[in-house]
Amino acid sequence: MKQRVITALIALLILVPIIIYGSWPFLIFAYLLATIGLYELMRMYANDKGILYTLVSVPFLWMIMLPFANGTIGNNSFDSYSVVVMLLVLLLIISVISKNRFTFDQASFILFATIYIGTAFYFLLVTRMAGLNYFLFILFVVWATDSGAYFIGKFLGKRKLWPAISPNKTIAGAVGGIIIALVVGVVFHLIYPFDFTIGYILFITIVISIVGQLGDLVASAIKRHYDIKDFGKLFPGHGGVLDRVDSLLFVLIVLHLLQFA
Repeated sequence: MKQRVITALIALLILVPIIIYGSWPFLIFAYLLATIGLYELMRMYANDKGILYTLVSVPFLWMIMLPFANGTIGNNSFDSYSVVVMLLVLLLIISVISKNRFTFDQASFILFATIYIGTAFYFLLVTRMAGLNYFLFILFVVWATDSGAYFIGKFLGKRKLWPAISPNKTIAGAVGGIIIALVVGVVFHLIYPFDFTIGYILFITIVISIVGQLGDLVASAIKRHYDIKDFGKLFPGHGGVLDRVDSLLFVLIVLHLLQFA
């Protein structure tokens, strides 16, 4: 517990100024975290080839994350879809050149991991660019959900939520997380109001809380499938990048579909 607290305090001291300032420091930090997160997935899938798979895919990850509608290479413009297609073609070419030693299964995982991490962190950048209030609101609601689910589940939780995937999560914890998230979401809106009705804020808060918990379950299912405890060890006591932002990344993707920010 002491190690977790110390790591959290150091992380906050680094993160808070970057989040508040935004601009290029936030852009660089997001690219760094995304690159590490991609490597964590590649190493999870194939420990001996994690670095190689990351080197192949990371240029495409960076292009997907460009916080603009499209980018340019020379006189040619491209968008995220074009980047995905380029990566797909490259992976298929590698599978042929290697005479199928590099399999379609491996190509599929690299493509999936790059799209997932690139898309999620792209929305991370877009949300921060939309405004500090949007970004902080999402962070606070996600954190409130995690904290509420942990403490209420610890003291009141009896029935397991989904023991086959995450044996420590309870139904009481899940409901408690939503309740605490609603309190934090409403208080945030009263202090730092949005141009939305209170009804919409309640709806978005519930969505963030539920989707955040689903994102955590998805991450748990992936780790259980690959028989690992944590995605990485970057943060002592907390795991890797994806262990810390699994809920947030899932939330950002869904909120983009709802056009919240």
